[in-house]
Amino acid sequence: METLFKKGKFLVFLFLAFAVSSQVSVKRLNDPSIVAQHKRMTFESWGDWRPYPKYFLGIQTNFAYATVWGIWAPKINRDYKDGDDIRPLKPTGEQNLRFAQLKFQEEEAKKIKAASDTIYKRSVQDLAHWTSATVDADPLWLLYYKRMLKPITEFPDTPQNFIEWRLKDEPTYEALNTTGTLKRWQDELDLIKEKYSMSRSMDMPRGKRFVMYHETLIRWRKFVQELRKYNNRTTLLLDYKNILNSHLSTALPTQWTPASDRAIVQNVMQQYKHKY
Repeated sequence: METLFKKGKFLVFLFLAFAVSSQVSVKRLNDPSIVAQHKRMTFESWGDWRPYPKYFLGIQTNFAYATVWGIWAPKINRDYKDGDDIRPLKPTGEQNLRFAQLKFQEEEAKKIKAASDTIYKRSVQDLAHWTSATVDADPLWLLYYKRMLKPITEFPDTPQNFIEWRLKDEPTYEALNTTGTLKRWQDELDLIKEKYSMSRSMDMPRGKRFVMYHETLIRWRKFVQELRKYNNRTTLLLDYKNILNSHLSTALPTQWTPASDRAIVQNVMQQYKHKY
């Protein structure tokens, strides 16, 4: 029984000791010098250099001030006290400038994100114009280039006669084939059809596709113009040749031999003897 009583007193003593120590540990520390330092580090004020100096007959008598700010203080302390206002939270302080810069960067980031979103949305919208699978649905193709480029698809890839070459007749075809003009036209036709096929089958930006359409159309018009020009020119030359051949055949007899000078004079005299 006595042993239990001693143990109870010991536990009560420990509890009281713990309570007293807890009250001592939570005692608030209120040092005016530390409070002044906190004010200097915030936006409140630059100054209040505690501890304050005390003089007696002009002699510094406050040992704490002399060792913190006075003659016995480290040089860095005196430079700090006599230096510029370096409060980080003052209106032009370093921390406020960082906050302002951070805000500016956030605004710039929002602008960049908005621009990126716009570019992305525009890219998604233009994706249908990049792929060759949807070229037939393009409005400009339907309104203009489909009709203007249709003759290219209707023209044979390798024409074999004057009808396929859209010439007037067979002699014109033979004349152009003999001179090698048709071979040169075939090479130009292959280039036109290849460019047209690339513009319809390759994936590319919408603007570039229509540039290829336009270049193909201009080249096709020059091809048709040259074809028509050579067609007319060759037909005209053949007509002149036929006229010349027919004229020569009627102007000279088949068995014609030049006469002598005497025979010519006698012929003239016989022709005009009854007129004079």
